[in-house]
Amino acid sequence: MYETETQELKGYLPRVSFEAIPINRLVSNQEYQRNKSERHIKNAAANFDVYQLNPVKVSRRDGINYVVNGQHTMEIVATVSGSRETPVWCMVYDDLEYKREADIFANQQKYVKVLTPYEIFIANIEAGNDKQLLIRDLVESYGLSLSPVSKPCCICAVGALEYLYDRYGYELLSRTIRIIIGAWEGNQQSLGASVLKGVAKVLTVYGTEIRDDALKEKLSMVSIREILRCARERKGGTTGCAEAILMIYNRKLHNPLSMEKLHERNSAKTLKHLPKTPEDILTERPVLPENSQQTEHLRTVYYERKETMYQ
Repeated sequence: MYETETQELKGYLPRVSFEAIPINRLVSNQEYQRNKSERHIKNAAANFDVYQLNPVKVSRRDGINYVVNGQHTMEIVATVSGSRETPVWCMVYDDLEYKREADIFANQQKYVKVLTPYEIFIANIEAGNDKQLLIRDLVESYGLSLSPVSKPCCICAVGALEYLYDRYGYELLSRTIRIIIGAWEGNQQSLGASVLKGVAKVLTVYGTEIRDDALKEKLSMVSIREILRCARERKGGTTGCAEAILMIYNRKLHNPLSMEKLHERNSAKTLKHLPKTPEDILTERPVLPENSQQTEHLRTVYYERKETMYQ
């Protein structure tokens, strides 16, 4: 009885063997294969992590090792190691025909559940990665939380937070959240990606021409629904929100800010922010947890940015 059940259960195991095969003994020229992306290979090689490698899926036909899936993996390893004699772990099938290989390749992602930006963000926090920890602490310092769904006083647009942090820096992201909270007090619609990016775009384009206290006061007198309605009537998205926000700010100004400037090419350039000192980030609002590891990280970031600016 036990042997019968065991044999039945083996039907759920693919008939494969695992072998470390040198890259120069793998063939990846089948018609069903996609073209290699040199850009992807270069980027992955620059951020190489051996623990992120998946086994290369191989079909052994007539003594030849045909790569069914994993051609980019083996090219990344070859690039990093500098040799095509480097072995990679392969999951080898001995019973596949060409058409079955093509079918496996075509449908391999069909039932795969892709990670959401929020799930990736939380995993990075659990991994102790600095950027996500800094962003989380910044959000929580304003009395907000991260959430997988939109609700009051919660931000689910983690992709927008990372985008603003990467493109404009910590200080601009902090300024953006501070203005939104001051204007709409955690309204869930105000914490969406379009509004976050729209406010950040206005702040970046106009810089010191924008008075934060005046912007918060004027926006607080208009419902976020009105802002979003106005944005939809214009261009929608980030640009539409930025235009709507600027229109509100310009009300009753003797010298209104130019709307055209908002649309100038490269008007919202990537900023290379340089805090006065690493400790400034720890002491100015929002307050981050003060411990030696965090301080040391910020000190490292500070000097890396300083060196980059003067290259």
